[in-house]
Amino acid sequence: MDDLKRKVGFRAAEFVEDGMTVGLGTGSTAHYMILALGERAKQGLKINCVATSLASEKTARECGLKIVEFKDVDKIDLSIDGADEIDLNMNLIKGGGGALLREKIIENFSEKLVIIADESKNVELLGDFKVPVEVTKFASELTAKKIESLGGVPKLRIKDGQTFVSDNGNYIFDCDFGKIENPMELCERLNMIPGVVENGIFPNMADTIIIAHKDGKISEKNR
Repeated sequence: MDDLKRKVGFRAAEFVEDGMTVGLGTGSTAHYMILALGERAKQGLKINCVATSLASEKTARECGLKIVEFKDVDKIDLSIDGADEIDLNMNLIKGGGGALLREKIIENFSEKLVIIADESKNVELLGDFKVPVEVTKFASELTAKKIESLGGVPKLRIKDGQTFVSDNGNYIFDCDFGKIENPMELCERLNMIPGVVENGIFPNMADTIIIAHKDGKISEKNR
């Protein structure tokens, strides 16, 4: 599996051109993309980067990539990130790594979003992967009840025996909604709940999806 992630990560890095401002995704697949950009930087590629998580920022700096502050960014030319699920209409579930808020901010601000994944992430309908919902710590129990009223079953994310806290200081509920027929509608309804900061449904955002297959082939799909 790591070989597939590496292959698709390095392929996506080829989309990056000199002088671009690039959004760096978060997760195991995006990690390989950052490593690939680091290799290209050693060969003379000059880009500015904004990261979707503290972990990705750390990796980028270690690779010699230039991280810039948001106040110095007029636009993001391209963001590259992974996904936890991808449906037939290129809708996504993201946030398994806990960076969904920063990912959605940066990727919504980008001129183009390229998603990289292995073939196991392809599904007909979203929903087997639980929808991450980032919420304020304040009254999180009440927010969970509102999520339940939409038909979801929220479970507070625990990591290493502790309640997971995002880079933004929030909790995350992983929510089972079953098969999701209308991702856009659910995304909007979740974000209308007071206490919800953002959710992991990324509808109609991906421009290009690059998939690594077990037989070694790489396929691309464009919106």
